[in-house]
Amino acid sequence: MNGFTSLLWFAAVLAAIPLALWLLRRSPLVGAALTGPGAPRTVSVLALSPSQRLVTVEVGQGEERLWLVLGVTAQSIRTLHTMAPGAPLSAAPGAPAAAFSQLLGRLRQGPGSDAP
Repeated sequence: MNGFTSLLWFAAVLAAIPLALWLLRRSPLVGAALTGPGAPRTVSVLALSPSQRLVTVEVGQGEERLWLVLGVTAQSIRTLHTMAPGAPLSAAPGAPAAAFSQLLGRLRQGPGSDAP
């Protein structure tokens, strides 16, 4: 009977571990620590191919917030552009593709180039 009781307690402890982790994950203290002030926030993701993406991430807090446009591949992450949060890419709201192509053209020309 003593061996059966020990086995029962062992099974109860094993069952309690995933339950405790699940409860801890949903706790407000852990959630605040993971997504606290200044934590990076994904603004948008655009899949270019199965292994390439354009990701816009907001970093910083308050007046020091920035949006970073990142090129993400399986091998690397590269900063393509930095801008103020919510900065419009073009004046025409119906032309996001044109704004993206203009931004990509400027980035291909390299830093310090002001040509359109």
